[in-house]
Formats: sequence, C-alpha cells, structure tokens
Amino acid sequence: MVLDIPPAREAALFGTVLDAWQVPLVDVGGAGEDQGKGGKYLLLPPDYKGQVPAGYIPVPSKTYNGFVALRVITKTEKPEDIRDAIAYLKQLKSYPFSKENSPPEQRFIDMADTLWDGIVRFDASYYTSLARMVNEEPVQPRDLEIMGMLRLLGIEKGAEFKPDTATLATLSAAAQETHAWFMDKLVTFGVKFWPDRGWDIPAPPIAARTLFTWETPEYFDVDARGIAFFSFYAPPKKLGAATFYLGTFFDAGGQRLSGENTYRLRVPADVPAKQFWSLNIYDLETASFIRDAKRIGIDSYDQKMKRNADGTVDLYVGPQPPAGQEANWLPTVAGRGWFPFFRFYGPEKPLFDKSWKLSDFEKMQ
Repeated sequence: MVLDIPPAREAALFGTVLDAWQVPLVDVGGAGEDQGKGGKYLLLPPDYKGQVPAGYIPVPSKTYNGFVALRVITKTEKPEDIRDAIAYLKQLKSYPFSKENSPPEQRFIDMADTLWDGIVRFDASYYTSLARMVNEEPVQPRDLEIMGMLRLLGIEKGAEFKPDTATLATLSAAAQETHAWFMDKLVTFGVKFWPDRGWDIPAPPIAARTLFTWETPEYFDVDARGIAFFSFYAPPKKLGAATFYLGTFFDAGGQRLSGENTYRLRVPADVPAKQFWSLNIYDLETASFIRDAKRIGIDSYDQKMKRNADGTVDLYVGPQPPAGQEANWLPTVAGRGWFPFFRFYGPEKPLFDKSWKLSDFEKMQ
C-alpha cells in the first residue's frame, strides 16, 4: 500500500502509521520521516521479500492489519485557514501499489454531527474479534504461550470460534473483571512529570524506552500495554516530537476527580506549545469523551475563551459552569469519575526542562 503525503504549507500535519498491535512503525509529517516535505510511504506486509522501489519510504510491518492516524493542524481557526487545512487533507492519498500509475479517486467522509461510537465493549464480543485477528495475523514468537491458552477457549488458527452458552457467560464475566482492573490500575499507572504536581506522563518508562513494543530482552510487559491502551491509542514513534500529553486523576488536595464537583485549573502564561494547547476530559469508565457532552475540550485557538490580564487562563470543569464562565467550562456528570489530558502540540523546551509548570485542579466550594 502507498500512503502519499503532500508537502505541508500553511497547515501542519503529524501522524503515525501503526501495526495491528498499535506498535508505531513510522511518523509522518513535520516530525516524521518526510519532515514536512511530503513523500510516498510504502507499507510492506510481513511476508514481503522483494526490493523496495526507488523514491519510496519503506515501512515494513509484522502484521497484515494496521491503521494510520493523522491530524491536520490549522494555522488559526479563521475560516480561510480552516478551508486551507481541508484542502490540504484532501490531497492525502492511500491506494494499492498496483494502482501507482493511476491512483483511484480518494473517498473522504465528513463525520461532523455524526455519532461514531468507537467505545470498547467489555463483554464476550471481544473474544469474537480476537478469534478473527488470530486467524488473520501471523503468530509472533512472543505469542506462542498465549496461543496455547487460547485453544482452551476454542480460539485457534483455522478453526471457527463457536463458544457454548456456559463459555460465553464465563468470557463475559472475565471481560468485566478485566475492565474493573483496568480502571483501578490506570489511576496509579503513570509517572509523575513534576515531583510537586499531580500530573503524570500517561504511560510508564517502558513505553518510550521500547518505542511502544513493550518488549525488553528480559520480559514482555503485557499488563502495561493493556492498561495504556485502555486510556489512549495510536502512540507516536517519536514521543514528544510533535505532541505531548499529561494526565491526572487527582485534585490539588490529593482527592479523586469526580463529576459532581466543580474544579478550577489555572493554566500559566506562555504555555510551551508552538502550535496550540488543549484540555480534553474523558469518562473514567469508557476512557472516551463523555457521551452527549455539549463540549469535550477547550483549546488556545478559542477566541471566546476568557484570558486573564497576566496571560494565565482559568478553566472550569464540573456539572454546571460558575457564573459568567460558560466560555471556559467543560461539563461532567455527577457520580462518574473523569480524567483529563492536557495536550501540547509542538511542545517546546520549557516543558521538557520543566521551567514551566502546569497547576493542579483546585476543588471549588
């Protein structure tokens, strides 16, 4: 397959090609292999033994399935810059290498105002998907032990998965138990970014150290991989090059964030993000945006957001906005846990040398 990335102009692009295990294979765009100059990435399957034609960036994969996650970043949110970004993304192409001489017309689906439910189901349907992937993908050496265990469930290559009623009930209960375990472990999973703040890097050091393969010469960290991908997906190949996220589950008093309370987050001036920054909040149970929320994020592009005279910004999260703060407010649901990701797009040096610090959430009375 060919992934044809046009040169960046006014709009910026970043993204990653990943295999079926969400191992990042290559970054694309300004922080990627093409460095914003554009290029043709050639995605190669596990059994490919041929030569790579000249003029392509080869991307070998250990799996047949995979996906590409891309973000086009506008210069501003002015109508002309948004139009420019849309025109740029419509130059992106993906097609079989066999169609290189006459690439097919590309299909773009506008999902605005359409509910796309991608929430993971923690029930027996997971094992149906697993059985399909087992049949579609090659078995890697690290998978051999678990493949032996899966046979006890009726999941093996070349076999149809037909669990009986009792097995389905057991599998459903196991999925629910795993869901509860993920939610519990996620809260203490990350690594503190600043010793005196509650913000975490939302993955342990093994993630960046192994480039999200989770493999070391001594062990394969299947638990860390599971917890991590419960809360996020599509990690980059080069962590911190194009974007950087921080998360937390606690307020300044060390108490868990909960939907019935209202919190204030004071964002210091001069956020070290060359392109923009944003605060997005997620439901703890689904690790997805809060369903039916009127708003799921605030970013520095927003001209309606109130700024303080000293350059700081006060953001509010809770079931109701404080008086006069609707433009700076994100809604939560009483009785449900939530967590934020503070995102830096184009992160800059003051973030990594830690001369700039993000405040903790303060619970309001």
